[in-house]
Amino acid sequence: MDVDLVVPMKHPRDGKSRLRGAVEAARHPGLVLALAADTLAAVTSSAHVRRVLLVAADPEAVGELAQLGVEIVLEPAEKTLNAAFRHGADLLRKDDPHSVVGALQADLPALRAGDLADAFAEAAGRRAFVADRQGTGTTLLLAAPGAPLDPRFGPGSARQHAASGAVPLGKPLPSLRSDVDTPEDLAHVRGLGVGKHTAARLGEPRAELFT
Repeated sequence: MDVDLVVPMKHPRDGKSRLRGAVEAARHPGLVLALAADTLAAVTSSAHVRRVLLVAADPEAVGELAQLGVEIVLEPAEKTLNAAFRHGADLLRKDDPHSVVGALQADLPALRAGDLADAFAEAAGRRAFVADRQGTGTTLLLAAPGAPLDPRFGPGSARQHAASGAVPLGKPLPSLRSDVDTPEDLAHVRGLGVGKHTAARLGEPRAELFT
């Protein structure tokens, strides 16, 4: 099953507010970009991902991410996370109304392409989601082919997606469940092993993860 993914991103200086203090203030935007770069590098290395649409608050501020093979578009007038996901899904569906569209967070720096492929396989064409490691948030939401994505991201999104009929995926998928919102989350993904962009920002040896 091939999937087209929507990934939203704030301006790097505004993103990941709860992560502030994990590195010096001047390095924070670079860390936010690195988290996204490692997420996108894993995604675009997956044979099951057809297109990746990055919906950005400021496309110029994240323009360097285009070299990873993603398309970058401006976020819609309604500047909310769910609006960004809907906007991206609508653009993708204009080109292929029957495609499988997914919503993925941009803060998964330990992501392995294998975990992503396992999630797609378990979903098996159903509207489904992957809860974060705490079990309350959502890192990935998949639509059924040609069906609405209906994103409900925000506090308690795992419960909201389940209540809306999406199937919670049960495989371990450790790298896909490990998003980064806090310094504690950052410590967790460092234990898993982060990609080369985040590793460079944190002064760690390069990790070879995208298999």
